Amino acid sequence: MRILALIPARGGSKGVPGKNIKELAGRPLLDYTAKIAKQSSLISKVALSTDDEAIAKVGSASGLEVPFTRPAELALDTTPTLPVVQHALDYYSSIGEDYDAVCLLEVTSPFRTVAFLDQAIKKFIDLDADSLVSVLEVPATYNPHWTFEENKDGYLAISTGEGQIIPRRQALPKAYHRDGSVYLTKASIIRSGSLYGSKMTFLENDPKNYVNIDTLDDWKEAENWISLHGSPE
Repeated sequence: MRILALIPARGGSKGVPGKNIKELAGRPLLDYTAKIAKQSSLISKVALSTDDEAIAKVGSASGLEVPFTRPAELALDTTPTLPVVQHALDYYSSIGEDYDAVCLLEVTSPFRTVAFLDQAIKKFIDLDADSLVSVLEVPATYNPHWTFEENKDGYLAISTGEGQIIPRRQALPKAYHRDGSVYLTKASIIRSGSLYGSKMTFLENDPKNYVNIDTLDDWKEAENWISLHGSPE
């Protein structure tokens, strides 16, 4: 399977200004994701999608292909991910390069491992899934069977639609949330207008590798992670 690893990194970050190329333990944040992606033998090509010249230069220095400048209309705060991925696929098709799937790797998850990335790709291929997302388990306190929504009468209703609350934590089914580390989707599903399709599988990540950098507090958490574990290669 030919897999395009796409790293989206636009300019104009607000939560952490310039975060994509801000140095974390002496390395641009982008470099962490670039190095891991390039170590995987299951990925055919690693490309950067950016609208920002400074980010493009750092990406090139990290060994990424920077084949185009992302159009401004695809680099807004409100731009969804899907058209950014479709744009990259369309570009490569226009130069005669077609891919079976896209592996989307966000810069904001710097501590994924190449072993985890390869495990995700293998599961995605083996199950012939439309998509795969990396996940973490939702703590029991926030399990959807124990959360509520207001109904039309102003009362609380269990968010899963059940009539009775599951009384014991041990009886709760596992629930997961996306951790933002790895997304894999068949190119045909992306072209049909979805990042997930109808057959979405998952791979549970190790919580100790989870940091998702959107705020300055998250950045401090990443610095603390490195002080405990050391900078990944």
